[in-house]
Amino acid sequence: MCGISGIFSFNMIGDIHQIHLQSVNEAMEHRGPDASRLFHEGSVGLGHRRLSIIDLSSAAHQPMTDQSGNFTIVFNGEIFNFQPLREQLAKEGVNFQTQSDTEVLLYLYIKHKEKCLNWLQGFFAFAVYDHAAETLFVARDRMGIKPLLYYFDEDKFVFASEMNALMQFNPPKQLDFAALAMYFQLHYIPAPHTIYRHIRKLLPAHYAIIRKKDLQIHQYYELPITKTSPTPVPTYAEAQKKLVTLLEDAVQSRLIADVPLGAFLSGGIDSSVITALAAKLHNNLKTFSIGYKDESFFDETQYAQLVANKFKTDHTVFSLSNDDLFEAIYKLLDFFGEPFADSSAIPFYILSQRTKKQITVALSGDGADEIFAGYNKYKGEFLIRNAGFKEKMVQNLLPLLEKLPQSRNSSWSNKIRQLVRFGQSSQLAPQERYWFLSSFMPETNLPTLFSGEVQAKIALTDYKNRKASILQAIEGQDFNEVLRTDCHLLLPNDMLHKVDSMSMANSLEVREPFMDYRVVDFAFSLPTHYKIDSTHKKKILQDAFRSVLPAELYHRPKHGFDVPLVKGFQTSLRPLVNELLAEDFIQEQGVFNLQYIKDLKQKVLQGGLYEQNHIWAILVFQHWWKRNKMTLVEPQEE
Repeated sequence: MCGISGIFSFNMIGDIHQIHLQSVNEAMEHRGPDASRLFHEGSVGLGHRRLSIIDLSSAAHQPMTDQSGNFTIVFNGEIFNFQPLREQLAKEGVNFQTQSDTEVLLYLYIKHKEKCLNWLQGFFAFAVYDHAAETLFVARDRMGIKPLLYYFDEDKFVFASEMNALMQFNPPKQLDFAALAMYFQLHYIPAPHTIYRHIRKLLPAHYAIIRKKDLQIHQYYELPITKTSPTPVPTYAEAQKKLVTLLEDAVQSRLIADVPLGAFLSGGIDSSVITALAAKLHNNLKTFSIGYKDESFFDETQYAQLVANKFKTDHTVFSLSNDDLFEAIYKLLDFFGEPFADSSAIPFYILSQRTKKQITVALSGDGADEIFAGYNKYKGEFLIRNAGFKEKMVQNLLPLLEKLPQSRNSSWSNKIRQLVRFGQSSQLAPQERYWFLSSFMPETNLPTLFSGEVQAKIALTDYKNRKASILQAIEGQDFNEVLRTDCHLLLPNDMLHKVDSMSMANSLEVREPFMDYRVVDFAFSLPTHYKIDSTHKKKILQDAFRSVLPAELYHRPKHGFDVPLVKGFQTSLRPLVNELLAEDFIQEQGVFNLQYIKDLKQKVLQGGLYEQNHIWAILVFQHWWKRNKMTLVEPQEE
């Protein structure tokens, strides 16, 4: 687990930018505090920051060059099946110098080029320079667990694991206005786009080959489509057994490490499944939970403790006060290289920070909701597609429900919120319904948020085409199309990005067994009714482990957790609100409708009703804008 970077220059102008590689590498020290090295040869420079996990010796440091001197690699991630791959390569004559998965990956690429990607089980972003052919190969894992950002022009190709690092190469800082519009709806920016017009994210399951002034991008994997699968559907009982076997193997392979390892344990089904499987294979497994001492409604540590007791783990609970959450905000905002407003990043940052003091690798249950239909919005979508009397009654009562208090801060108001969203979404066509349920701000509200100048700029972008591309798989037929779309949109751009950025900010590696591509492929081979029906979400996952997990987990009230930002905005975060929403700053900036922000700020500071996640998205954007010295007056391109 590391930070990687590089430059491939095409002329003398590009060569000048090689001087930035050192500062690019230094900007990712948190991703790899254990070692730092650079490689230079002619037009190519590669950088690496190492967090040592497998083979802790200096021989395994990167950039790593093969024995012939013809290929050099920088690699971020883990290849969990590197040992059998190593054995096969050894039979073919490779003489290994280290015990690392990096060296295995390097020789696998040398022998098979891009086809090597088909054999890899793990998460990764890596680059290999072919000295003789003068080509650079870069690739990203199937699900998008590890990031890779790049900038390409007629002079050079540059890349890095993080935006803050990439910006050390001084690419043009021109705002992408379509990305801006999507950010305030989704609270993240969908790949391959970024907040900057000319900077891109390599999509999950894609690789690129760079030759002199030529960039070719290819896809090497795609999620299975259930309705066209030639494989016979197993019985429900057979499918449960198969799922358990696949997850056991996924967990076992992710326990390989030469450093202390543990697991996150929230007390939900997903993390409890991973803990149950890991505890069988790892003696005295360390587990970690977050508790909320000031928010008893959201504190679920008692369920995590039940699981810890049953599987005899060495369990630690970090009980956070609201002040702990608010204080962390001032530290983590600088890690966002582009606006990212998932507020659950705040407790995850603290969890990673405190967990790192005991371990270097943590297993997590991320990804299960997206592949097995675990979110409430999936239940809503299912019920709309299979509407009965209750569903139609909610639709009829919508005008009344919309007048009632709605928030996540109590079970009653949260229920009203869910019913209102259900009623509103049921009136939309499938594609627009998906977008509505994925958004925090309705698309129709954007004109009230932005200044006239920004509205005009958004209108000139390809926003509609980007949105249509995202939604193209939603046809209103097979329910798996919704899950597939979330695996392309929500999962890599929000959930996995949050985990990677916040854990690596604290030099902690997080491994997600549910993201093993064999588990994912199996999940998408199953019919909808194995995963969700009118009363159950994540049905097959829950049933497959019902005899293993504590019964209390199946009868617990489930609710999401919103960081209590409202309280913070009126207390310890008030200076941040005043600074970032100051009238003179808003006027000078020119992005927002001044009256909209003035009204919103008044509601925030006086405790009025508003959507706290919306103001958080604005504050994150404002901090990013100030930190990067952005302006609507576009700088000249280089």
